[in-house]
Amino acid sequence: MSKLLKLAIFLLLIAACKDRPNKQEETRTNQSEAEKSEWIYLFDGTSLDGWRGYNMDSLPPGWTIKDSTLTFDTELGLEQNYTGGKDILYGTEEFDNFELYLEWKIPAGGNSGIFYHVKEGYDGPPEVAPEYQLIDDENYANIHDLTGYNSQFGAEHPELLQDWQKTGADYAMHPADESQKQLNPVGEWNSTKIVFTPEKVEHWLNGKKLLEFVPWSEDWKAKKSSGKWDNAPDYGKYKKGYIALQDHSSPIWFRNIKIKKL
Repeated sequence: MSKLLKLAIFLLLIAACKDRPNKQEETRTNQSEAEKSEWIYLFDGTSLDGWRGYNMDSLPPGWTIKDSTLTFDTELGLEQNYTGGKDILYGTEEFDNFELYLEWKIPAGGNSGIFYHVKEGYDGPPEVAPEYQLIDDENYANIHDLTGYNSQFGAEHPELLQDWQKTGADYAMHPADESQKQLNPVGEWNSTKIVFTPEKVEHWLNGKKLLEFVPWSEDWKAKKSSGKWDNAPDYGKYKKGYIALQDHSSPIWFRNIKIKKL
């Protein structure tokens, strides 16, 4: 074989090797785009399409977009002589197994929640749907009197916010692991992730997993029948439903609300 031929083959091999990383990069790019396309945006900062009040055809007063955030404005909510509920849901589609991600912030003494597997026809989402609790852990009990409410559940210190009432808890069912909680101060953004499958439910806050449980297990049923939901026969029974957000008479801000089907 001539030296010229050997050189030509050598150069072709080098060219082939140089081309290979580009193909790998293309594969990674395609995978990344596929992952992005799996997310369904429920709120992207520009539109309230799909959102309406619970048991309603339109949004109740107070819910609006401000600075690209989904906001409950208490002043707007009080402008009208409106007496109905103000919880809202994304009514375009129901979800069963999912990963839900959103960002939120609340003011001092603020309180809200995220519901899933919501069904309509009840007085409100709490009667039927599990809730990821959002609240001002630090200041809420100093601003609001909890004694009367918590006394009915036999709390040792009813004046205090109970562990099942704190941010990240599966409200009135499973408390969050306080050792893993990194809750930002009021007025600062937090991120929440909820993962639901029939095998396991996970609550995350700011990148840390706070709890997990098995839905409809014997342990789950025991907790349901021994606490707040003992007289709520339909609580948690549905395996598919809407995503909803709670108005608790305080300002609340949400952004980047998206869901991925599992």
